[in-house]
Amino acid sequence: MVSPASEPVEIKRGKKVGSPSRSEVGSRQNAINRLVASPPLAQSFSQLSKSQPLSSIHNTHDNFLSTSGKFPAASSFGSNPILENSILDIPQQKKAEIVKKHLVTEADSSDDNLADNHALHSTPYKLPGGDATHEVYKWHAEVENAPMKRTRSRSLYLPRPIDPETSNMREPGGFRRHHVIMKARKAGKEPPNMIRSFIDFLAMYGHFAGEDLSDDEDDEEEEDDDDDYVALESAPLLPRERNTSDGAASPSKAVFLLLKSFVGTGVMFLPKAFYNGGMAFSSIVLVFIALISLCSFLMLVRTRTHYPYSFGDIGNALYGSWMRSAVLFSITISQIGFVCAYMIFVAENLDSVAEQVFGIRIPVYIYIMLQIFIYVPLAMIRRISKLSFTALIADVFIMFGLLYLYYFDINQLVKDGVSDIAAFNPEDFALFIGTAVFTFEGIGLIIPITESMKEPEKFPKVLTGVMIFISVLFTSIGALSYATFGSNIKTVVIINLPSDDPLVQTVQLLYALAILLSIPLQLFPAIRIMEQGLFVKSGKNDLYVKWQKNIFRILTVIACALIAWGGASDLDKFVSLIGSFACVPLCFIYPPLFHYKVARTFGAKMLDIFVLAFGVFSLFYTTHVTIRKW
Repeated sequence: MVSPASEPVEIKRGKKVGSPSRSEVGSRQNAINRLVASPPLAQSFSQLSKSQPLSSIHNTHDNFLSTSGKFPAASSFGSNPILENSILDIPQQKKAEIVKKHLVTEADSSDDNLADNHALHSTPYKLPGGDATHEVYKWHAEVENAPMKRTRSRSLYLPRPIDPETSNMREPGGFRRHHVIMKARKAGKEPPNMIRSFIDFLAMYGHFAGEDLSDDEDDEEEEDDDDDYVALESAPLLPRERNTSDGAASPSKAVFLLLKSFVGTGVMFLPKAFYNGGMAFSSIVLVFIALISLCSFLMLVRTRTHYPYSFGDIGNALYGSWMRSAVLFSITISQIGFVCAYMIFVAENLDSVAEQVFGIRIPVYIYIMLQIFIYVPLAMIRRISKLSFTALIADVFIMFGLLYLYYFDINQLVKDGVSDIAAFNPEDFALFIGTAVFTFEGIGLIIPITESMKEPEKFPKVLTGVMIFISVLFTSIGALSYATFGSNIKTVVIINLPSDDPLVQTVQLLYALAILLSIPLQLFPAIRIMEQGLFVKSGKNDLYVKWQKNIFRILTVIACALIAWGGASDLDKFVSLIGSFACVPLCFIYPPLFHYKVARTFGAKMLDIFVLAFGVFSLFYTTHVTIRKW
């Protein structure tokens, strides 16, 4: 019988050194018995995404939270305090299903001799490095065959207490991990933070908002192209390509990723938003929203140190499956809203260029509908990495457009002075709040960028620096352009530029092209979230299901175009509505609700309540005002 003592017993000269006393053994045994006897807070596994089953973990966070509600210091930010102490309570069968995606099974092999009961045991030895992966295959086979084993009948069953320190030593690498942790404890050091096993590593990563949005149907295309593939020693151990985070990003790369996530079309709507709010009011409120957005982002990061899951699974662990559904709904609505606003932006810029260059004047909705023929083929792409080239081109075009806008505004102000502006606009100031939130919305990439960093403890400083920079950028663009054009400002500010200038036409065309190339990336998360909720089967081996998904994607693009058509007449109000209804919950409601559960100081809880109150006010008041003014 395994002793429940968690410390190792060292033998020296015939004496036991470090052997626990009888009272210590009894107290530890009682703790284990209480753990076994206490009813778990069951979670529903029906809501799990493919590689994010961690929402099923028991809600035992109170045992593992720090006593501080402050944001983590640099020395402790990247740690996962629950990984060492808690047991990742994923059912073995569920875990085996996730791991199976990464294994080479008899169905993937062309060797007819593998089609027997020991295929999973023999397959790894036929691959390069098979001796290193054998334990994973063996574990998977044992879990799969467990239900088929016959057990002897029994009339009495007494559950044996399970020691959390030793219960997972039989998993691949478990003994080594146990030894490392015990050695660190004996030396009086903090045990290293490590994932319990390689098996759990395969189930612990995500993508947009931490969600797994990968689609295994794209593997079929690769298999068709690589029928004659031969595994070499340089080939990856896991042949299925996954967009996992390797945690190798430097702070400078994280800065670049954050800038890409925040700077886009929203900055072009800010000058008209400054007109709606007034110069003084808009400048102050924009800085305030930047500050409160930073607090909200850091709240999410802080919560994730206690619950290292996706955005939706954090809500599931803290409040239940309904909160996960609410988070995914807000993500989907916000992404579709961005796509619709971008389609209008592209249409208006193309209309301006076509009128000046070719003398063609057609309704804006025609340009919106023509974009369907571009986005439908791009929407068929199953792997987001194949769209990365469009993002790079878009970033270059956006930077060029912003630099020229700075040059034009400053040049005009020097020559003509400040136009007619107002300090405060009492009629439309509420529209500014929604547009400002729309501009700063980038919370969906906070978790993936944190995961990608080699030193995640530096992320708060990196994020703070980026937020300061983009606050200056957004405020200066909005204020300069509003001061330049005054009450004649257009919803899309580059339409105000002199359209007969070839350089301006180039800027308009390049910026429109940049946003056009960004739209597929914005649409991808929304489509994948909806597909995971609507389709149970994969279309990898089922052509009927695959075409159902293809039709669904086509209809989604058409629906976005129709919504854009409806909102094209009042783009500023449409953008404000997206920011108020879809972006406010993601930025100012969910993060403080989540952080309130882990905060332990009165000041931290008051900050959560303040941000939450601001979010609720913004959601209802600005949405109501925007709809009433439409």
